[in-house]
Amino acid sequence: MVLQNRIEDDRTVIASFRQGTMSIMEKLEILSDAAKYDVSCSSSGVERKGNGKDMGSCHKAGICHSFAGDGRCISLLKILMSNECTYDCKYCINRKSNDVPRATFTPEEICTLTMEFYRRNYIEGLFLSSGIIDNPNRTMELIYRTLYLLRHKYHFNGYVHIKAIPGADGELIRMTGFLADRMSVNLELPTAEGLQNLAPNKHRKTILTPMRQIQNGISQNKNELALYRNAPTFVAGGQSTQMIIGATPENDYQILNVAESLYQKFDLKRVYYSAFVKVNDDKMLPSLPGGPPLLREHRLYQADWLLRFYGFKASELLDEKRPFFNVMLDPKEDWAVRHLECFPVEVNRAPYELLLRVPGVGVKSAQRIVKARRTGKLTFTDLKKLGVVLKRALYFLTCDGRMMYNTKLEEDYIVRNLTTDKDRIKFGSDGMTYKQMSLFDDNLFDGSVDIEDRYRSAVGMF
Repeated sequence: MVLQNRIEDDRTVIASFRQGTMSIMEKLEILSDAAKYDVSCSSSGVERKGNGKDMGSCHKAGICHSFAGDGRCISLLKILMSNECTYDCKYCINRKSNDVPRATFTPEEICTLTMEFYRRNYIEGLFLSSGIIDNPNRTMELIYRTLYLLRHKYHFNGYVHIKAIPGADGELIRMTGFLADRMSVNLELPTAEGLQNLAPNKHRKTILTPMRQIQNGISQNKNELALYRNAPTFVAGGQSTQMIIGATPENDYQILNVAESLYQKFDLKRVYYSAFVKVNDDKMLPSLPGGPPLLREHRLYQADWLLRFYGFKASELLDEKRPFFNVMLDPKEDWAVRHLECFPVEVNRAPYELLLRVPGVGVKSAQRIVKARRTGKLTFTDLKKLGVVLKRALYFLTCDGRMMYNTKLEEDYIVRNLTTDKDRIKFGSDGMTYKQMSLFDDNLFDGSVDIEDRYRSAVGMF
């Protein structure tokens, strides 16, 4: 009965939304589907408490992290303002030459959707992007008007992530930045050559200009906040970007170097990697007989994590001779087996930076190790309790000078054990012990063992 009442209530709201020939919910179906290929929409570490007057709040854990089966975040109302576009990017489903259903929200419609969905606890925030309506300035102006209404008329205090439109006036981007929690500018493709071939209306300089403006705005705002506590906040959650992987022939080494450069030069919070999905038939696009390169995307995310939190550099993970990641090993395992001269690492003495480079040891477990070993020597049992993944770490660690098992520090041996279930060291239910061998284990004998042999052995007749 409660569910039926809720359904009827939703239908009433939907009916009240209808405008013209296309209802707001029909627009929502089109424009939410059109936004699904944009992956850079996860929540940020914004801390903004409710003020008692406005709707919603924004805590560091305020965004519900709900993910689709392919790993993409679906916790936000993720929509385009419009899928109308004057550009003709070859890889985009919304390019102007495609014959697809078109729709455009008004700022009021987006505000209404956001507020009604938030009240029903469907969402915790808004992610808003758009195709290019008429020109970049027109598009950015509509996005700004939407945020202004959402913040000042509807008093929405929750999380909002906005796409800055390359080519738009800098003042529009600046004003929008004071209303958004995070802004992003999509790099689209890793290199300028790829952008020229597949997105002739877009230019690398046009994309990097708003990135630099947002970076400078964030830096200046920090100084203002240090002087004036009540100064408005500019893009508190920082900025991010996204690259399409597999549409152009760049290798992993080139892509990782681009990401490293963006982190260093533009202080980005995240670089997102989106496996290319072929939605258009075009001779300039790869055929992808094996489907989207999802495993390659996954390896790039793992490597990106190593750049941001583990102290690695792109040149350490790959080089011109080995420009692609090993699909069988994660990037840290791949680095470790190629640098066995750095191992084994003594857990009770190794510096924190070296512990981070051990496969199976994460940031939190490395911090716990450094803290715990101050009170005594650690054992492998202790490491398991501290969160170390021993099935990967055991080849690269010693405790008090001893390895967990009698393993070999050889690349082929370690790779075989890390990648092949048949040759992998077998663990018990506790995740760290061998199966207890029986005195009569058949593996110790060339022939079979019968009941008489077992008896003779037990009474000492052998």
